[in-house]
Amino acid sequence: MPMKFSNKLNRRNFLAGTAAMIGAPALAQSVDGAGTVEIERDVTETVRRNISSFRALDWQPYFSSLNKGAILVDVDSRALHYWGEDGSTYKLYPSSVPLSEDLTRRGRTQVVRKVEGPEWRPTPNMLKRNPDWPKFVPAGPDNPLGTHALYLSWTYYRIHGTHDTRKIGRRSSNGCIGLYNQHIAELFGMAKVGTQVLLI
Repeated sequence: MPMKFSNKLNRRNFLAGTAAMIGAPALAQSVDGAGTVEIERDVTETVRRNISSFRALDWQPYFSSLNKGAILVDVDSRALHYWGEDGSTYKLYPSSVPLSEDLTRRGRTQVVRKVEGPEWRPTPNMLKRNPDWPKFVPAGPDNPLGTHALYLSWTYYRIHGTHDTRKIGRRSSNGCIGLYNQHIAELFGMAKVGTQVLLI
């Protein structure tokens, strides 16, 4: 015989639940495809370090124009900002950033190539640090570049997706900027060859 559960909410349960929610800090944040921020509660201590600092920014302090659009990567807050050329499109995405300062490059560059289904070859320095890594990974679910990649004018640097969603919001890359696959697919559709990029 099926059990019946009561949906009644008495005052004591309501107050206890509300107090627990108020006392729980907002630990994890994510940005949906529309660029809105969602706050998630009840995450583990491990996830506490996997958060980005989201705040909307204006493009003028960073770029003189929006010619071909603009991408700003804030390494410290682990967030990528995109402004469309017409000024009406603004997106904010959580990102993965380089593991350490010596792997981090800051400054101005631009998108020089766009690849859907990128292949991956580790750099010579990556192979020195990780000699057991494969020298080539074809496009697909094992590829560390995810589903799409924006190649920058700096050799070996990319903004790309990842199949390992645990990396987003962390210092976890060997130099590149990583996004959720659904976010890089959206950015890939908006960014152009020539879109200006600034890493701060």
